[in-house]
Amino acid sequence: MTEEKLLTTAEARKVLRKINQMYPDAKSELIWDNNFHLLCAVLMSAQTTDKMVNRVMPEFIRDYPTPIELSQATIAEIEDHISKIGLYHSKAKHLKATAKILVDKYHCQIPEDKKTLVTLPGVGVKTANVVLADGFGVPAIAVDTHVSRISKRFHIVPQDAKPLEIEKRLEEILPADEWIHTHHAMILFGRYSMTARDKEDPYTYLK
Repeated sequence: MTEEKLLTTAEARKVLRKINQMYPDAKSELIWDNNFHLLCAVLMSAQTTDKMVNRVMPEFIRDYPTPIELSQATIAEIEDHISKIGLYHSKAKHLKATAKILVDKYHCQIPEDKKTLVTLPGVGVKTANVVLADGFGVPAIAVDTHVSRISKRFHIVPQDAKPLEIEKRLEEILPADEWIHTHHAMILFGRYSMTARDKEDPYTYLK
């Protein structure tokens, strides 16, 4: 069995910057208006598409303007709001529990550090990184299915690399001021340029 040949840091940086150039205005496609609703939207987006989340967000934002209203809602009421998205039963429980913690412990403010964010129900490292990057402008790379797939297809990381390993490697390759944009550009590249169905040489998708 031959050993997998990975890109050097310089080669990987060239690929990532090419993807950045393809999507110069890359940003999240989720609908949100403040950090609370950003947290909710990203929490809802696990194992479903941004488009599906965006279908429920306008009414969700209207009916739950702050953590207070969400914490006071019943699970059934929250489920009714988000029933179009996958795993809505567990997500409704996480949303209510997270809202209650925000009200009781954090005066309805969203924590600005990863260690605290990941203690909230349903919030993992990926969700925390998105909230930090998009909500607070803190350099971070959130590894979703697109970022993972692209990193592996271009042999930036080993095929069996875990999300935290991918995150660490991408952070090593690029300066911190490029992390947020690169994360969004990789998602758009994976969503619209080199999809999961595309099996050609990955370099053919780089314009």
